[in-house]
Amino acid sequence: MDSSVIIGPAALPALAEFLYRPAVSRVFVLADSNTARLCLPLLEPHLPANYCLIEMPAGEEYKTLGSCDAVWGQLTAQRADRHAVLVNLGGGVVTDLGGFAAALYKRGIRFVQVPTTLLAQVDASVGGKTGVDFQGFKNQLGVFQAPSAVFVEPRFLQTLDPRQLKSGYAEVIKHWLIADADAFNKHRRLGWLTEDWTDIIQESVALKQRIVAQDPLEAGPRKLLNFGHTVGHALESYLLLQPGREALHGEAVAAGLVCESWLSVQRGLLSPEELDKIETFVFSIYDKLNFVLMETTAIAEFALQDKKNSGATINCTLLNGIGNGVFDQSVTVAEIAESLRYYHRL
Repeated sequence: MDSSVIIGPAALPALAEFLYRPAVSRVFVLADSNTARLCLPLLEPHLPANYCLIEMPAGEEYKTLGSCDAVWGQLTAQRADRHAVLVNLGGGVVTDLGGFAAALYKRGIRFVQVPTTLLAQVDASVGGKTGVDFQGFKNQLGVFQAPSAVFVEPRFLQTLDPRQLKSGYAEVIKHWLIADADAFNKHRRLGWLTEDWTDIIQESVALKQRIVAQDPLEAGPRKLLNFGHTVGHALESYLLLQPGREALHGEAVAAGLVCESWLSVQRGLLSPEELDKIETFVFSIYDKLNFVLMETTAIAEFALQDKKNSGATINCTLLNGIGNGVFDQSVTVAEIAESLRYYHRL
């Protein structure tokens, strides 16, 4: 499952070297309307002259089979063969959807990830998870398919607004909470803004790669990476169906980090003092997501579709102290709803 991840100024030249190999018949670039405008100019000098751009609309609401249909349609119209390569230029939506589309086209063509958001650079593009949303549920359809390589150029982050940067930072915090207490304690004092993201990206990618190498198909320890996501995905999915109330993935995960840390306290795994540190750090960066108490059960019920579940049991990752995640902790819809009520009262 492991694939090479190249981070920093060498990334795009290494991509060019990969794409100019004789074994590559044709290069296709999947971008959304934002990355085609803001990021493609930085990538283009490293692409073959005859590359073909496939553009999709930007936004989580387009992470669907319909968008895949459009990608497959263009690949087919251009007579892309099994030696073609799809370059996914974008955030988590583009890297997830592009990887999924490539994995299914002609039973699989190679793809590479060129993540342009912090979220995709530290998390979504690494580890071989691909997929799309279906009937309102996050990543309901997907396959494990490793990219040929991941090329991370931190300069792309200069195209992001602060809200998008913060969204990605939630995944960085998650990595610290499940596996690196020292980094969490260091960075909660430093604050989240930095001039150069390279070191943080490298540390996060290395941590994720270590976990994925142990468990490529998420049968065990890889579930640790879902901390904050059982509640986070439920919130994100619910709000996505409410026009005008949509939350970014990382904003929902940040709320999930608080809720699932609170659940950890209820189980006697995490101390109230540790919960206070987590809450203080999260709320120093993120505004609270708005929902009303009457919605908490409806939101919680989205967790019944979580991919880590076993039958009717909702399996959650919790914290046995900061820096030590524990997976396969069963929780109920009622407990998730109560954690959302706790979050609402803060």
